[in-house]
Amino acid sequence: MTEQSIYGHLREFREAFDKPEPLAWPEISHGQLLMMMSPKKQHQLVAHRLRTQLEPQLGTDLVLMLETDMEDAALGVLRVPDLVVIDEEEATAESDAIDPRRCHLVIEIVSRSNPGNDYEGKLRDYPAMGVPHYLIVDPRDGTAVHHWAPTRRTGEPTYDNRQHYTFGDTVTITGWKIDTTVLPRYSADAGR
Repeated sequence: MTEQSIYGHLREFREAFDKPEPLAWPEISHGQLLMMMSPKKQHQLVAHRLRTQLEPQLGTDLVLMLETDMEDAALGVLRVPDLVVIDEEEATAESDAIDPRRCHLVIEIVSRSNPGNDYEGKLRDYPAMGVPHYLIVDPRDGTAVHHWAPTRRTGEPTYDNRQHYTFGDTVTITGWKIDTTVLPRYSADAGR
């Protein structure tokens, strides 16, 4: 079986999948169906605060979407970013999933249940998909990392640049500013 046929089968299975609570829609990467827990309220509060800061800065030709499929079928990857900035034209296109080459920024909020997905799996997939800017926000320890400039210089997809931040810093990405002082850290008893 080829990688493309495996991806096709996983994609069909995902569409027919009746997800049990509290699971979110599965992602697909490297021939695997990845099951994630549904976002918890503290995770969603961080997403809300990021969204309310970014949306007024985007202008009329860009939109910020939450938890929307982003697919590169040629790579066999389907991810569901927490937040993604895309062209308005892409938001109204006929396909069900976002074309990653039409996005400007992906933001993932690290979950307690599976931090490796954001720091490893998505850090491998997003540069391969051509995502130009990837921001990882980690409420577990109050940090953020901005990755940008996808490259294959080392033979594997990666980002050429990265900048580390701590909550309290202002993150600047292509002129957009994110004030991390308003982002809450997870409480000791929080889930994702």
